Amino acid sequence: MGGGRKRRRDGSDAPSIHPRNRYAAAPPDFAALAELYPSFRPFVSVSDRGRASVDFTDFSATRELTRVLLLHDHGVNWWIPDGQLCPTVPNRSNYIHWIEDLLSSNLIPPISSSSGKVRGFDIGTGANCIYPLLGASLLGWSFVGSDVTDVALEWAKKNVESNPHLAELIEIRNANAAPFPSESEAIVRENILEPVEDAAMQKPHVLVDVVKESESFDFCMCNPPFFESIEEAGLNPKTSCGGTAEEMVCHGGELAFVTRIIEDSVSLKNSFRWFTSMVGRKANLKLLMTKAREAGASVVKTTEFVQGQTARWGLAWSFIAPINKVFRSSSPAKNHHSFMLQGLRRGHGAFQVLKSTEAFFLASKLSCKLDTSSFSVSVTLSDEQTEAAILHGDDYAGSLEDSSAKLGSVVKGISFRITVFEQIPGTLLIKGSLLNKALSGTFSSLFFQLEDTLRMECVSKAR
Repeated sequence: MGGGRKRRRDGSDAPSIHPRNRYAAAPPDFAALAELYPSFRPFVSVSDRGRASVDFTDFSATRELTRVLLLHDHGVNWWIPDGQLCPTVPNRSNYIHWIEDLLSSNLIPPISSSSGKVRGFDIGTGANCIYPLLGASLLGWSFVGSDVTDVALEWAKKNVESNPHLAELIEIRNANAAPFPSESEAIVRENILEPVEDAAMQKPHVLVDVVKESESFDFCMCNPPFFESIEEAGLNPKTSCGGTAEEMVCHGGELAFVTRIIEDSVSLKNSFRWFTSMVGRKANLKLLMTKAREAGASVVKTTEFVQGQTARWGLAWSFIAPINKVFRSSSPAKNHHSFMLQGLRRGHGAFQVLKSTEAFFLASKLSCKLDTSSFSVSVTLSDEQTEAAILHGDDYAGSLEDSSAKLGSVVKGISFRITVFEQIPGTLLIKGSLLNKALSGTFSSLFFQLEDTLRMECVSKAR
C-alpha cells in the first residue's frame, strides 16, 4: 500500500504526530527496548508473526514503558508511585513541540522582560512532572511546575532531583501556599466570565497568587482534569494510565477548569506571552475559544493532537497585540480575498457566520459595523492602528521617509469589508474587499486568521 497521510471522510488531512516528535519516523521498538532493559521484558509479548506489543490496560506495563522511553531517548531518570497519572511520552511531546511552534511563529512579539531564554509554567505538573522534564531535556527550557497534593509535590521534586543535569531548570511550587481570595475578590473575578451565584465557592488557585508579582513567562501549559466524576474518568477500557481524583476530576470538568485559567489570564495578561491548555472535548474547545475572546484575547489558536485512539486538542490565547502577519513572499498583495465554507454545522447559517465574523474583529480590538441588509461587516482601523500597521508592517520595508509619505496618502474611513453570500444551502462564500490600499498586509493577515477561525467554529469535521 502506498504511504502518505491518512485522510478523513471529508477529504481533509487527519492530524498526524508532530514532525519534530522523536517518534514521528517510527514508533518505539518494544522488542529492542526489552533486550536493552530487562525490567521491561516481562511486559512485552511477541505474536506468532514476531510482532512485539505491550498491554496498555496494565498500569505497571504503561509505567515501565514511560520510564524506559524517558531514560533511553531523553536521558531522564523517572518514576511514579502506583495510582498516579502515567503519561505517554510520544503524546506529551506533541504538546511541547506545538508550544515550540507558537513561540517561533512570531505571531506576537516576545514579552518585554524576556531574557531570550524560554520559561514555562506547568499548571498541575503532577507526580510525573512530564512537561518540565521533556521541555528541559529536549529544548533547554526552564519551568515552574505547580500542584496541590502532597504526593504530587513530593514525587515531582524527586523526579527533578533524580536528574541533576536538569534540576537547575525546574522549580516545583506548592499552589496551596497561596492565600485564597476573599469573597469580594472572588465576586469581581467571577464577573469576568461566570455568574455571580457561584462566586462564594472557594476555588483552587491556578495562576493568580501562584505566579509571583515580578515573574514573567513565555507560556503556561496544562493537562487539565478532563472529567466531572471518577466514574466518567474510568470509561476507557483500552488503557490504564492511572490517575488520582485530583488529577482527573474537578467540579464542572475541563470546561470549568480551563475557564478558571482564562479568568486568571485576564489578571496576568502582561506576565505571559501565551496561555495554553489541552482540551479533551471538541464541544468544549469551541466554548473555550469564545470565552477567551470574550475575555479580551487578541489571538486565539488551536490544534489537534494525535493521541492513539483518543482525540485531544490544544487551545492557546494571548493578550499581546499581534505583529502584522508576514506574507513576504512571492505573491503580490491582493485587494480581494475569498474562501468557501462547506458542510456547516447545524445552526450555523449565514447570519451566525456574520455574527462570528463581527466577534472575531471585535476580539482583535478593531471597530466594525454589521449590516444585516447587505450581510457584511465593515472594519475600520483607528488612526493609531493604521499608523502602527504602516510604520511597523512587513509589507513596507522601505525607509521611515517612505512610510511617512505613505501615511500621508492613507484614505480615512472604512479599511475593508467582509461579505457573506449563501451559494447553496450549507455552503457560504466569504469575500473580503480592501478599501484602504495602504493596509494590504494587515488585510491579508486578518482575512486568513478569520478563515481559520470560521472553519474551526462553523464547519463540521468527520471524526
